[in-house]
Amino acid sequence: MALSMRLSRGGSKKRPYYRIVIADARSPRDGKFIEKIGTYNPLLAKDDEKRVVLDGDRAKHWLSVGAQPTDRVARFLDVTGVKERTAKNNPNKGKPGEKAVERAEERAEKIKAAEEAAAEAAAAPAPEPTPEPAAEEAPAEAVTEAAPAAEEAPAEVAEAAPAAEEAPAAEATAEAAPTEEAAAEASAAEAAEEKSEG
Repeated sequence: MALSMRLSRGGSKKRPYYRIVIADARSPRDGKFIEKIGTYNPLLAKDDEKRVVLDGDRAKHWLSVGAQPTDRVARFLDVTGVKERTAKNNPNKGKPGEKAVERAEERAEKIKAAEEAAAEAAAAPAPEPTPEPAAEEAPAEAVTEAAPAAEEAPAEVAEAAPAAEEAPAAEATAEAAPTEEAAAEASAAEAAEEKSEG
């Protein structure tokens, strides 16, 4: 008969409590056992002395008879000094898998492409707003209309001339604002695209 030194689960749902038992290796986890040699309460703090309670003498006896401890019980035996356990070393444990590496590479390529596109957009000179021909004609008409009025009222001409000069500037700023808004929308769209990719 193969003997196993293992944990047998008790307690309730989401409130586990384990007995450290000696049982036949073929019996079910929570089934019939030969002897209870300790308890393990994972809900207690790690430094609590009642977290793992183990009868060292009985554990030594069952180890001498040939009981094989599970990995978790072997850790308890190592902590209590009953049986020394060799530490396992898995150098690949922290490394990501093949699929994760592929996804990371694809993400890096997309980010690099987005940065290059942003750099090209920043390096390219922004198109300067050119005033529309209709905007140039409008001040000329305003001046020609103001000229007959100037003969009648010189003060009105003085006021109309500065207004005519201000009109093209206002139209130019009105044209420049949409291009700035378009640039802001484009950069926001790139940022959203990067977030969705990342």
